[in-house]
Amino acid sequence: MKLSSFLYSFLIGITLCSFQKDQTNTNPKEKQFIYSGRIETLPNGTTKLISSASSVSFNFTGDDCALYLKSEDTYEHHNYVSLELDGKYIGRLKVEKGESKAYPIKIFEKKKKHHLTVYKATEAANGSVLFSGTTAKVVKSKNEKRTKKRIEFIGNSITCGMGNDTKEIPCGTGEWYDQHNAYWAYGPILSRSLEVDFLLSSVSGIGMYRNWNDEHIEEAIMPDVYENLYLNKDNSKPYDFNFHPDIVSICLGTNDLSEGDGSKPRLPFNEEKYVSNYINFIKMIYKHNPKVQVALLTSPMVSGERNEVLVNCLMKVMAHFKKDKEHKKIALFEYNSMEPKGCGYHPDIEDHKIMAAQLEPFFKKLLHEE
Repeated sequence: MKLSSFLYSFLIGITLCSFQKDQTNTNPKEKQFIYSGRIETLPNGTTKLISSASSVSFNFTGDDCALYLKSEDTYEHHNYVSLELDGKYIGRLKVEKGESKAYPIKIFEKKKKHHLTVYKATEAANGSVLFSGTTAKVVKSKNEKRTKKRIEFIGNSITCGMGNDTKEIPCGTGEWYDQHNAYWAYGPILSRSLEVDFLLSSVSGIGMYRNWNDEHIEEAIMPDVYENLYLNKDNSKPYDFNFHPDIVSICLGTNDLSEGDGSKPRLPFNEEKYVSNYINFIKMIYKHNPKVQVALLTSPMVSGERNEVLVNCLMKVMAHFKKDKEHKKIALFEYNSMEPKGCGYHPDIEDHKIMAAQLEPFFKKLLHEE
């Protein structure tokens, strides 16, 4: 290594260490940084953004801002974050694998105070994005009481926003997650329109009793991973369920009804298993949030006879809870089917906007009933 490179790395190391030492209020309890979604705060104050659209936001003064970010995954690959500055989306940022480094944020409009939110664009299966702080002059956020309603969106790759953003990398090129952008998935789009807080608990390819290409033999299904922080088989780190949503939206069935890719044996769809698992999964949700309103969604990717089967199953799930006086009535929403324009037969950003527009009256009514 050349002396100049060594000196540069040494100084950067000092800067990062000094920053983490001085900025002791990087801990989310300090209210300087506001976190949302499935996250893990480490003992040194750094925080892992885990799930799709998990985020960190903060206010800062001046026009200088860089983020210290790192992509963490056992496969050592990159991730993406989406940026919203002063209420406006300013693009997606590729977080390279390797050591934590500073990513400068371009300030488009000079103001006394700015607000930046950093959303994880990729999903939990792609590893975490480690947030170590910022060079900006951060202003503490006010300790405001909860005023907004909250919605949790449980689902598969559609809910993750997989394959929706082809602006920089066309379909069929790069890695399978290079077109992920959870910021532009239907849940976040809908939540911004309704002005509610949101949480995404979603995994690509996952189902209620089987997955896209697995009969629940090698891979975990949503009921297996939902209570785990990282939405995988690792139950050593349970999720804390502190979000307390007013509504839990479930959109699972696309993969259960799929035929896979033919590389593995695929059994006929088992309606009994699907309904039984769905009922038990809702009971799991009620265990953590007894008074929550549950909304069941069909799939915009399922049509014809398969949609009839899906709707029939969801009606059976609703019927099971119809006489349950301890919980709120379960609601059902049926999507209009669409021909998706994103990658791998997934909706693109415009498709997600259409889906969110379809959902808006339905969720407005549910929120009004709260």
